[in-house]
Amino acid sequence: MIELEGVPELVDPVMVAAFEGWNDAGDAASTAVAHLDKEWKGEVFAALDAEDYYDFQVNRPTVFIEDGVRKVTWPTTRLSVVRVGGDKPRDLVLVRGIEPSMRWRSFCNELLGFAHELGVELVVVLGALLGDTPHTRPVPISGTTSDADLARRMDLEETKYEGPTGIVGILQEACTHAGVPAVSLWAAVPHYVSQPPNPKATLALLNRLEDLIGVRVPLGELPEDARAWQVGVDQLAAEDTEVAEYVQSLEEARDTAELPEASGEAIAREFERYLRRRDGGGTGGHATADGAEGPAGTPFLRDNPSGRARPPKPPKAGGEDEESSED
Repeated sequence: MIELEGVPELVDPVMVAAFEGWNDAGDAASTAVAHLDKEWKGEVFAALDAEDYYDFQVNRPTVFIEDGVRKVTWPTTRLSVVRVGGDKPRDLVLVRGIEPSMRWRSFCNELLGFAHELGVELVVVLGALLGDTPHTRPVPISGTTSDADLARRMDLEETKYEGPTGIVGILQEACTHAGVPAVSLWAAVPHYVSQPPNPKATLALLNRLEDLIGVRVPLGELPEDARAWQVGVDQLAAEDTEVAEYVQSLEEARDTAELPEASGEAIAREFERYLRRRDGGGTGGHATADGAEGPAGTPFLRDNPSGRARPPKPPKAGGEDEESSED
């Protein structure tokens, strides 16, 4: 049994998890949880034993010097608690780490043990995948669950994905078997600009998480970072006419596909978020994924084989995506 000392009784707790690696294109998901931890000053209360789950030749420990003393940081997964106040207080249990190298079932069971001891009512796992989406449009966010009732109540899709999966899919399935409500939120990252960071995708994930759990998320400098990111990618893409044409074709395909949905629920959701932020006051601006951009100088399009940092040639029609990913 997992015994927790020094962790206060939590109010309507939600566990929010993200893992670096295969399910984290552009580091968008892990950065989202790191942002929550930083903005709400999370307090770490547990760390999984690195020896149990990580291959140190794949995820190597790092050495650093602190106050003249040499120390080692081991790759692992840490859990922290943040207390969210306001009219409707709700606490979060943040799980942030690296996709484990081994013993995935034991890894998930250990996390579920913490969830049970803390009275977690919902698990939300964040992920990001590479997709044929233009960087100039709102970041597509899909919310999936294996629970049909939860899908109806929270306006989510029932997952129908078949194929290779990562720890995000395994953890969601473990939650389902354990009777713990679980949701996955996925951001689609443009495959032609996959290098981290991607603050626009991170911002979109946090906006969708805010809608899902009804907690106002402080955004800090993230909206400004997202704007600068898009400006930087615009400039890089404009340097290559073929890439510019490819982006335009993605824009046309996206706009055509979403034209029937360009009103209704999407507009209502944005208006509700605006009202929450206006009524709640607080500091910092808010930017949705629409038109968000990002930190100047940070975006990079995938390098070409010569090693020069420049926009890649667009893939041929009918080509396969770089990596498989879940809905």
